[in-house]
Amino acid sequence: MTTDDSGKVTTSEGDAVPVTQELARNLARMEELSARLVAALSQKRAVPKALQGPGQELYMKAATAWMAEAMNNPARLMESQIAYWGRTLTHYIEAQQKLARGDFSPPADKVESDRRFSDPLWETHPWFNFVRQQYLINSSAISEAVKNLEGLDGRDRKRVEYFTQQIVDMMSPANFLSTNPQALTRAVETEGKSLVDGLENLVRDIEAGRGELLVTLSDTSAFELGRNIATTPGKVVFRNRLFELIQYAPTTDQVHTIPLVIFPPWINKFYILDLKEQNSLIRWIVSQGFTLFVVSWKNPDPSYADVGIGDYIEEGYLEALREVREICGTDKVNAIGYCIAGTTLALTLSLLRKRGDNPVNSATFFTALTDFSDQGEVGVFLDDDFIDAIEAEVDRHGILDRMYMARTFSYLRSNDLIYGPAIRSYMMGETPPAFDLLYWNGDGTNLPARMAKEYLRWLCQQDRFAKDGVDLLGERLTLADVDVPLCAVACETDHIAGWKQSYRGIQAMGSASKTFILSESGHIAGIVNPPSKKKYGHWTNGDWSGSPEDWQAAATFHEGSWWGRWGQWLAERSGDKIPARKIGGGKREPLADAPGTYVREIPAA
Repeated sequence: MTTDDSGKVTTSEGDAVPVTQELARNLARMEELSARLVAALSQKRAVPKALQGPGQELYMKAATAWMAEAMNNPARLMESQIAYWGRTLTHYIEAQQKLARGDFSPPADKVESDRRFSDPLWETHPWFNFVRQQYLINSSAISEAVKNLEGLDGRDRKRVEYFTQQIVDMMSPANFLSTNPQALTRAVETEGKSLVDGLENLVRDIEAGRGELLVTLSDTSAFELGRNIATTPGKVVFRNRLFELIQYAPTTDQVHTIPLVIFPPWINKFYILDLKEQNSLIRWIVSQGFTLFVVSWKNPDPSYADVGIGDYIEEGYLEALREVREICGTDKVNAIGYCIAGTTLALTLSLLRKRGDNPVNSATFFTALTDFSDQGEVGVFLDDDFIDAIEAEVDRHGILDRMYMARTFSYLRSNDLIYGPAIRSYMMGETPPAFDLLYWNGDGTNLPARMAKEYLRWLCQQDRFAKDGVDLLGERLTLADVDVPLCAVACETDHIAGWKQSYRGIQAMGSASKTFILSESGHIAGIVNPPSKKKYGHWTNGDWSGSPEDWQAAATFHEGSWWGRWGQWLAERSGDKIPARKIGGGKREPLADAPGTYVREIPAA
């Protein structure tokens, strides 16, 4: 299809179709953008095939299980097939009969509602309704067929079901312009402008991803670190090759004697805990009268290839604990570890116990796994097919590029984090929303090669910490060595660090004083849950004798955020009040304003 200056469009069959000037301009612009898109795709990075899907062994297991089912139980397969044929044929006949009578209303819905099809035209338009219902009939038949497969062990079954569902979700009619009524209506209303805007968004994302498509979830121009996000006042008071240490300015006249340091995960940036003022946990902690330090990790480039978990402990955790004690003039520090940083905090506490050192007064774990016997939803990516490929990739490049982490976590919620945003951005031509959490989500980090391999093999796959222990820094580190007073916060619907696995790890620790809080919601929203919103509640129970299910059955539910409950727990372990401390304690000159320099770095791969 081509456009000319006469206000006509020439189709591929050679017909000249008159169009408005606006539509002609938009069609011409689409041709220009298409050329730019081809150029962007030609720069596509080489992504190993083994990191684009499961290995052939899983396909062979699924095919073998199906063949065995066909031979051993053909009647059940035939019954399922006939049931599918019956639903499909009935659906077709009902639609045909209505049309034959001149009735353009769709047949009665016989499938469950689905938020992907919320536009009214999916319900009222006979064609789109037919497509939607048939897709959901197909989806149900495929899911049932996979679910009924015998001959697969639990782990393989979970992986087959997951990757099958990925294909089913990808083929939704909502994901294609020709079968998405909302996108088509929008294109007509705007005379093609929505498609031009969408194509510009698509080209922008592919260019930013160096030929790889990663959907932009938030308006990147809406936020600026230190201006309207990550704005809690503070200073960088220490820096080494792995982290910057930020001390936040007090907002109370008095503070507790024992300071607090937060170790955030280095697979993301720390400011998830300091988004906007109203949902900043960092700002809230300072307002409660605590001297607060936060570690901001370096975003590594390939020169960090040999940095492992041991380096993060020695040069990260232990160095930060020393600096905080020196600045504040205390023997003890309270510590928080979030996600993988909580896992590593537990390793650090075990190491300190083995070395006979005891600088940590209490430890708090946010959504942290130390028992990986059940890997949760992420487990579908933790078999040898993927881990072997990741090891080969990081050995080549020195880092695990942030693209892989972002893509993996997005596919755990593909309809919410890939297809839904793609429809709005590329087919509707909408600007991504100005959403602080999604902005942070897109601001990813790389991982050092050695650290990535150690974490995936030793902890995720082999579960050494919870079993026989991890040999690290000259010691055998075990959960039983973690003996400081501790509080763990897990989240009910966390798909990254399942709360039951978090509970089991804490249960196995050697501490005589343990508190467990279960928050409503997921990995991020359950933690970033300020009291002012009065949104998610939480459960408590002091009985550790049973299973996670026993704990939850006997737990007490409390309305509202867990922040206040935990704040009281921390205050009881933070000593008496003293006059608020000066940043740096007179011993360290500030190096930069918060949020620092490391958090802004985006190193080239």
